[in-house]
Amino acid sequence: MATRIDRALVADTALRLLNEVGLEGLTLRRIAKELDVQAPALYWHFKNKQELLDEVATEMFRRMAVPIAEAEGATWQEHLAAAIREVRRFLLGYRDGAKVFSGTRYTDSGHATPLEEMLRFCVDAGFTPRAAARAWFTVTTYTVGYVIEEQSVYPVPGGGRDPIYEPEARARRLAGHPLATEAGMEFFEDLDAGYEDGLRAVIAGIEVTLLPGPESRPVPGVGESRPASGVGESRPASEVEESRPTSGSEEGRPAPELERG
Repeated sequence: MATRIDRALVADTALRLLNEVGLEGLTLRRIAKELDVQAPALYWHFKNKQELLDEVATEMFRRMAVPIAEAEGATWQEHLAAAIREVRRFLLGYRDGAKVFSGTRYTDSGHATPLEEMLRFCVDAGFTPRAAARAWFTVTTYTVGYVIEEQSVYPVPGGGRDPIYEPEARARRLAGHPLATEAGMEFFEDLDAGYEDGLRAVIAGIEVTLLPGPESRPVPGVGESRPASGVGESRPASEVEESRPTSGSEEGRPAPELERG
């Protein structure tokens, strides 16, 4: 039996159980069983499952922080891409990792230091502080959303593809819809390549719409670009580095998101 129950121990146990039971099975009762205590003992620390998930997401970020801080890139595009890849790799390491991480609130201010460093890098590259925040928030929400989708294809890290996404079976279900059938090949086949394609598009859009300077111009139908505000000229475009993670279900390590809530 655990000699002392605290929030850190409960969050650590929840992360260990996640690959076994998934988000749906991750309950305070199940965690109490793993710790060999009665469920009411955990309610001293968490009133409900949402409070538990907030703490688990905070612990996730603590574990992401170092790899994010160590991400390298000669340009802001490369730096931003390298940092957000760490988020994806980490979330892919846990069953339902992206669902657990999304929509939660940090329970402490530990995320502020790595977030400050990321925003400072962007500001030094010519972004306004608000544009830097929007840039990081945009790549983060793209990544979390993408991982939610790819974890529906490969639910368990290192495991197989959900049969519903098998190309032949899907093609049979969509017979008579050739474009929709072809889209499935793009959506669900090479998930790493798909992520990198989308990331390049997102970062290119950030440069056009958020980075102040003469190269910034509005995207038709999206809204006006941010004013230059005297923050300096835009930097030359640079491709996001081509390296890709080796596996759609590869276990990764951590990275942040703007303060929730």
